Amino acid sequence: MQNNLPHIQSIFTADCVILGFKEGELKVLLVERNEFPFKDFWGLPGFFVDQNETIDDAVKRILFEYTGLKGIFMEQLYTFGDLQRHPQGRIITVAYYAMLRLDDAIKLAPSSNYVRSAKWWSIKDLPELAFDHNRIIAKTLEKIRRKISHSPIAFELLPEKFTLTQLQQLYEAIWEKKLDKRNFRKKMLNYDVLKELDEKQKGVSYRAAKLYKFDKRKYAKAFQNGINFSK
Repeated sequence: MQNNLPHIQSIFTADCVILGFKEGELKVLLVERNEFPFKDFWGLPGFFVDQNETIDDAVKRILFEYTGLKGIFMEQLYTFGDLQRHPQGRIITVAYYAMLRLDDAIKLAPSSNYVRSAKWWSIKDLPELAFDHNRIIAKTLEKIRRKISHSPIAFELLPEKFTLTQLQQLYEAIWEKKLDKRNFRKKMLNYDVLKELDEKQKGVSYRAAKLYKFDKRKYAKAFQNGINFSK
C-alpha cells in the first residue's frame, strides 16, 4: 500500500527550569538572550531540538551551551503548546526541570552566541521574561508543591549538612507562606528522617545552630509506613 502522507518536519523546542536554594531564597537559573525574538530579555535556557537528536539529548546540549552545566538529571515537566506562545508561529516546547544544591563549585559559563550571560534570580524578584516562561516557572512550582508532600525532594536543594532553620526557610519559600517554627520542627523531627550531628554552624556572627543530615535509610523505612510531609 502506497504511503501518500507528506514528510513532516516537526518544529519544537526544549526549555530547562533549574531551581536552587541559597540564603533563604528559592532561585531559578535564567539566561540573558542575545538574539531575536526577545533580544535583551531574560528567559529560561531553551532552543530548538535538532532533527537528529532526542529531546533528552537536546536538553543536555542546550543546558550546557547556555549555562555550562552538565551531568544534571532532568525530569520532564509539561508540554506547552498555546497558539500565541511564540511570535514566529505555532511552536511547541517541552519543559524539563531539575533541583540543584547550590554551592561555590557551580560555575556558570555559557558558550553559545545566543546568550550573553547566565544568572540565578530569586523567584520573588524575576525580571520581565521572554515568551511564556513565567507560566513555565509557575507550572514547575505547582509540580514541586504537589511532590514535596510525599517526596524528600526538598533535601536536594539543601547543603549536605543543614540547620532546621534552613529547612524551614526552604519549605516556606516553596509554599510561599510562613510556618510556625515550633510546629514545623516538631513535625520534621517526628518524621524520624533526620540525623542529628554532633556539629554546629561555623563562621556565623549569631549563636551557632545544630546541624542535621537527611537519612535516606530512615526515609525508606518511613516511606513504607506512608510518610507525608504535609503542611
